[in-house]
Amino acid sequence: MNPEGLERLLQQVRHGKLSIKHALQRLRSLPYEDLGFASLDHHRSLRQGFPEVVLCEGKSTAQVVAIARALFKKRGPFLATRAEPTVGRAIRRVNRRARYYPDARLVVVHPSRSKSLGHILVVTAGTADLPVAEEARITAEVMGSRVERLYDVGVAGIHRLLGRKERLFEARVVIVVAGMDGVLPSVVGGLVQCPVIAVPTSRGYGASFGGVAALLTMLNSCAAGVGVMNIDNGFGAACLAHRINLLGLES
Repeated sequence: MNPEGLERLLQQVRHGKLSIKHALQRLRSLPYEDLGFASLDHHRSLRQGFPEVVLCEGKSTAQVVAIARALFKKRGPFLATRAEPTVGRAIRRVNRRARYYPDARLVVVHPSRSKSLGHILVVTAGTADLPVAEEARITAEVMGSRVERLYDVGVAGIHRLLGRKERLFEARVVIVVAGMDGVLPSVVGGLVQCPVIAVPTSRGYGASFGGVAALLTMLNSCAAGVGVMNIDNGFGAACLAHRINLLGLES
């Protein structure tokens, strides 16, 4: 249940349209719902502004579908990450409004299209980084942020970035996704005054060690104001960027 839903419920009780008994029945699963194999945190949207997100990796299709059914009953936005095509199709059979993004491996349901807020810019070093970048972009959009893209502007052709640097200056938060040597976040961090969230990807040749080389480069960035996520964690970058993006907008 989101804050708006809880407020409607309390107003119904206040005006005598709903009994206290029935209100309690509807609130019974508010803290969490025990599915046996999972405890769904229905209180998360009240605490953090967005419902629990389903990580599909490590779960069976049946488990993901059962969790999705329970979350769909709450009629809020829905997001499932790291979803393979079979899982995406299974969720869509439960809710035809669900949309599957194969590149980002995300399943999304938008209950309503509200006005997007702020300005997040997602930047990639290369085309190979698109899956992680798209996971970040779509996640931030579902959460309510306005997101723009600036892709394939890595340091191997730095003129591609510098020729469009005005777009960097317009953003409230920049997410920079890069594999290989992982240098791009330092370059961007040296150009802008807004927070930069660096996301190393596992893309690269043998000595990249599955993204560890990019991760270490980003952790050792000489640019101030650069924070670093874990390897391939586009979802985590989007959550942080969304929170930063909304600071001051709703006060």
